Amino acid sequence: MYAVIKTGGKQYQVAVGDKIKVELIPADIGSQITLSEVLMIADGENVIIGTPVIDGANVVASVVLEGRHKKVRIFKMRRRKHYQKHQGHRQYYTEIQIDAINN
Repeated sequence: MYAVIKTGGKQYQVAVGDKIKVELIPADIGSQITLSEVLMIADGENVIIGTPVIDGANVVASVVLEGRHKKVRIFKMRRRKHYQKHQGHRQYYTEIQIDAINN
């Protein structure tokens, strides 16, 4: 059984026991969160597709940790103009573990 959920502007295919890194969710480590934007649930031959979400369906997950991704380096340069610009960015994330898929 798996589900397609939407959180942080992105979509993820998840199953029970999966660990995924999503955009930062303001929750304490070890707490349980409920993700209510479920777009699809598949259980073998039985597939339920929402329009756009499934009413009453949710995914229960627990927060494992919070952290930051690897640094993305940005380098801009204009040749022959003596212009160089270095920048870096590290995006925050929340790692969650899927506990249950309810429909």
